[in-house]
Amino acid sequence: MSNDRSESAAPMTDDEKRLHQLGYAQELSRTMSGFSNFAVSFTIISILSGCLTLYGFGMNTGGPVMIVWGWPFVGLMTLFVGLAMAEVCSSFPTAGGLYYWSAKLAPSNGAAWSWFTGWFNFLGQVAVTAGIDFGAAFFLNAFLDLQFGFSTTPGHTILLFAIILLVHGLLNSFGVKLVARLNDISVWWHIVGVVFIVGALVIVPDKHQSAGFVFGHFVNNTGWGSTFYVALLGLLLAQYTFTGYDASAHMTEETHDAARSGPRGIVMSILVSLAAGWVLLIGLTFAIQSYDGALEGEIGVPPAQIFIDAVGAGLAKVLLLVVIGAQLFCGMSSVTANSRMIYAFSRDGALPGSKFWHKINGKTRTPTNAIWLAAGGAFLLGLPYLWNATAYAAVTSIAVIGLYIAYVLPTLLRLLQGKDFQPGPWHLGRWSRPIGIIAIVWVAFITILFMLPQVSPVTGSTFNYTPIAVLVVLGFAAAYWFLSARRWFTGPKVQGTEEELAAIERDLESI
Repeated sequence: MSNDRSESAAPMTDDEKRLHQLGYAQELSRTMSGFSNFAVSFTIISILSGCLTLYGFGMNTGGPVMIVWGWPFVGLMTLFVGLAMAEVCSSFPTAGGLYYWSAKLAPSNGAAWSWFTGWFNFLGQVAVTAGIDFGAAFFLNAFLDLQFGFSTTPGHTILLFAIILLVHGLLNSFGVKLVARLNDISVWWHIVGVVFIVGALVIVPDKHQSAGFVFGHFVNNTGWGSTFYVALLGLLLAQYTFTGYDASAHMTEETHDAARSGPRGIVMSILVSLAAGWVLLIGLTFAIQSYDGALEGEIGVPPAQIFIDAVGAGLAKVLLLVVIGAQLFCGMSSVTANSRMIYAFSRDGALPGSKFWHKINGKTRTPTNAIWLAAGGAFLLGLPYLWNATAYAAVTSIAVIGLYIAYVLPTLLRLLQGKDFQPGPWHLGRWSRPIGIIAIVWVAFITILFMLPQVSPVTGSTFNYTPIAVLVVLGFAAAYWFLSARRWFTGPKVQGTEEELAAIERDLESI
């Protein structure tokens, strides 16, 4: 049998050839453009989701000065992390992404590096999906309260959270073409939405806050006495928003010209979000009519209260719908990226029940079972909100820590390789090492920072359960590794010879 898979088959594209070199068949449908790849990451970063769902946290933890100045600082540090990731993505454009990179870059014990990178990525992906859709539930509950009197209680929020995850699971089950089309729409929804919201907040209100307030006012409602400590905690708003851009890597097996489109998607999603998000945060902060009123409003969602105070209830509802739409796009994309990571990780046997999670739906060419694991895991992570009022901030911290540890491990291994690293067509050249070092130092810093207590005094209802969630997953992964997996998990598996890969592809095409 020839490498053309069959005499009647079209010749392999460069993307398919590279995927075969990495050991995998073209099981997923490669229909996404470079713009669609960027759109997935940009949608998951979603400035209208992260910025606004944690805006109340930022108002209490540092206030305007940290909201406004923390954003560009964190955005710059995130860009260093993204650049380092993008370079590795170009070398290994596969849905496995981070854990695959670790396996191939490790000088020794590649299977162990791959295992722990994958489990941290799995934790972060599930947590970021939970955080995004939980934020959408918050804002949807606020809108329903304004419009229909559906009060903003934890029970109502959890109910909406479950419904949103169900819808996102269903949308992803219909196929990647629908998801890609919705993501393309999402980019313009976000950009036009920011312009519309900021424009309304600039034009409609009779008064605005002073520049001194917006760019220099510090607020500490945490109970902690240290201004410096509280200011650092306030960086969570920005750092949580700048997550999920590894989606461009996870979608490379479905993207044309993946070795270039994937890295560009990572970097451009960060840059565009950095610019648009700063405009949004500055515009929203200028529009605050009553700081305490926004925090103590009956709705319980400070940005929604700011909208109402600034532009009136009627227009505020329209602005809320714009935000909710963006958050729903964001959550849908997060389930997409999460499911591809689960699909790839289980393809290599790393998850309990891997054969089930790796299964591909022959009609839609999507990993349907992995999609529902992503949605179900996110729901379980959000449930503690019924008992713990600070659970949402903890979920966002878990997302940041889980994802960023997974982001930076391949960067560390790439630096250890030195000149042995084989760059892809998109690379950093002589800037690779300094950018990588900055990325590693930053991730080490935020990993410690966001596991610290966020509110004082620390009680059962204010406890930051981030360290527990991280330690439970790390402990499970470590125990699973030392008791069992180290004897059989060898890292990413080669699916077969060239002929066997072609046979897998022919079988899928015949369905």
